[in-house]
Amino acid sequence: MKVLLVYPQTPETFWSFKNAVRFISKRSSEIPLGLITVAGLLPADWNVKLIDLNVAPLRDKDIMWADFVFLSGMNIHLDSFQKIVRRCNELNVKVVAGGSMATMEHEHILGVDHFILNEAEITLPLFLKDLAEGYPQPIYQTTEFPDIALAPIPRWDLLDKSKYASMDLQYSRGCPFNCEFCSITVLNGRNPRTKSREQFIGELDSLYASGWRGSVFIVDDNFIGNRKKLKQEILPAMIEWAEEHNHAFTYGTETSINICDDNELIDLMVAAGFEHIFIGIETPNHDSLTECGKYQNVGRDIIASIKQLHNKGLRVSGGFIIGFDNDPADIFDAQINLIQKSGVVTAMVGLLNAPTGSRLYNRLKNEHRLLNIFNGNNVDGSINFIPKMNYKLLMNGYVSLLRFIYAQPNYYQRVKTFLKEYRLPKYNGGGLTSQDIGALFKSMWRLGVLEKGRRYYWRLFFFSLLRYPRKFPTAITMAIYGYHFRKVVKAI
Repeated sequence: MKVLLVYPQTPETFWSFKNAVRFISKRSSEIPLGLITVAGLLPADWNVKLIDLNVAPLRDKDIMWADFVFLSGMNIHLDSFQKIVRRCNELNVKVVAGGSMATMEHEHILGVDHFILNEAEITLPLFLKDLAEGYPQPIYQTTEFPDIALAPIPRWDLLDKSKYASMDLQYSRGCPFNCEFCSITVLNGRNPRTKSREQFIGELDSLYASGWRGSVFIVDDNFIGNRKKLKQEILPAMIEWAEEHNHAFTYGTETSINICDDNELIDLMVAAGFEHIFIGIETPNHDSLTECGKYQNVGRDIIASIKQLHNKGLRVSGGFIIGFDNDPADIFDAQINLIQKSGVVTAMVGLLNAPTGSRLYNRLKNEHRLLNIFNGNNVDGSINFIPKMNYKLLMNGYVSLLRFIYAQPNYYQRVKTFLKEYRLPKYNGGGLTSQDIGALFKSMWRLGVLEKGRRYYWRLFFFSLLRYPRKFPTAITMAIYGYHFRKVVKAI
């Protein structure tokens, strides 16, 4: 059996970092982790190839080579996903689709021969069995959550790793919280399922053996969902591994703000090699936090919490949301104040949307306020329900907010605020690799010569070089990120 795994093209969004990865001569910031994990579940004697449209073109002869095209993706990939399905239909090649978008939206997707929904550790073997017997069904789905120990080691050999800025791993699935606007609990449940110490360290070993060195993002819904196991088993093992492998990997992941309640956990993460975490901060408005069930954020001094993490050596990226029913008219200024004072450089401010299956989706459906399917792009200015705030006020305030926080003087000031608070981990000497040097010279040319407002770049350049020389590479990275964010905001 010949199977072609295809990952759709990601449009230019906040998290795509398309304009940033070019500075380090990469094509994509993310890998198709789901597909290369599914590949590990396929029969060993099958001939499997992978094409990620973010790093390589998909040709008709590639499709025609295959008996099946296996396709995955998220809502953000819908347009590219549908185009790939149409091409396969025209070339009479069968399509097998799975992943989060297919699981939640399969009733709205045409042209797919077989849907492998929910988590593949349960549903893919059912399909493979029926296929071998000659009677594959159109849909395979389950209400069960599998033991994550069933997940195989990803097929790193299918990737051209030189095209990617980072690799991905998964340690757990599920999140103990149940925010109204989030569909994670529908997809993966509220009880975090974790890999064993041996399984996870085995994946680190496999990635290291494949030749990778550098950034690794742990894609969990909430990495700290089971804090006890992390502190007692996983992080001590990661620290030992890092020391044995000369800190070959640095890590990023997603956590909730309650990480700030546990300094021991923070210190262990930093010692293991974590440098960056994404946190859903959402809003400074108490009533909006209560509305969406973000109780872990209620009653906290968010700015102090972020500074605590920066002081410990964890750079915080923040998710912020505009458009809650309880948002007051001055929410835009309140968000700006929070973002600027906290020093969150990578601040993604999106309009509230209701993913299919979320509690928000069901509530708005009952209130007859839904408009269409969420397209997965948090920062393109779209909204899939009728807001309570006047629409023009909402959109004008949103665009003005984005323009303000990513205007060069405000953005570069935020970088300086971050640098003043940020404590570089001890194992990070701040030295420059050849890749860093290349990015540095590209930034000097594009941001320091070609771009308008280049004086702000040079002010940051010398500010960090003279006052925080060990943090200089971080400062340049943030400058490059700002270039990408300005491009995205301009598109809006």
